[in-house]
Amino acid sequence: MINYIWLFFVASSVVIAFATGKVSDVSQSVFTSAQSAVEISIGLIGIMSLWLGIVEIAKRAGLMKSFAKLISPVLRLIFPSIPKDDPVQADIAMNITSNALGLGNAATPFGIKAMEGLQRLNKNEKDTASDDMCTFLTINTAGVQLIPVTVIGILVSLGATDASEIILPTMIATFGALVTGLIFVKTLICLFPESSKKKGDKKCKI
Repeated sequence: MINYIWLFFVASSVVIAFATGKVSDVSQSVFTSAQSAVEISIGLIGIMSLWLGIVEIAKRAGLMKSFAKLISPVLRLIFPSIPKDDPVQADIAMNITSNALGLGNAATPFGIKAMEGLQRLNKNEKDTASDDMCTFLTINTAGVQLIPVTVIGILVSLGATDASEIILPTMIATFGALVTGLIFVKTLICLFPESSKKKGDKKCKI
């Protein structure tokens, strides 16, 4: 689907360029944007290497596991149907921790393991997502960010004088998205309970 969307953008821009007589402007923008993309990518290498090194030290020191344990009580409230000692809780916690620290690449393996664990606990048909799977997807999509490393790196490469100013707005935006998403998904779970639940059961915890 994304390929079709990009194809539409490219094709429509070419058509509009010919229709308005601005083919040369579009061609110039293509080369300028390509050059800017390379410069930004190179600029990200330094800050990403530094941050990944710091986080690797934190991982080996056990700080990420400590943070994951810190948010575990909250996760038990959000995922009440997951058994207390099930390993999927640790995968969910590590995924959220990695995303919060701006490590999308490190978060992906934990996210995949978490989804596999939630599928193992799924009481519905295996081609139907469970409530917990929908909730986890919502949290993952909100992408709570405590330190938006990639955005900071891009701002620095573009010459921003104080790239750290983005931290507070990013925290507010991502936490707002998280709260809104959880309210929405929990409301839908209450309105449309899983087929595996007993009919007529009005109990619902948001």
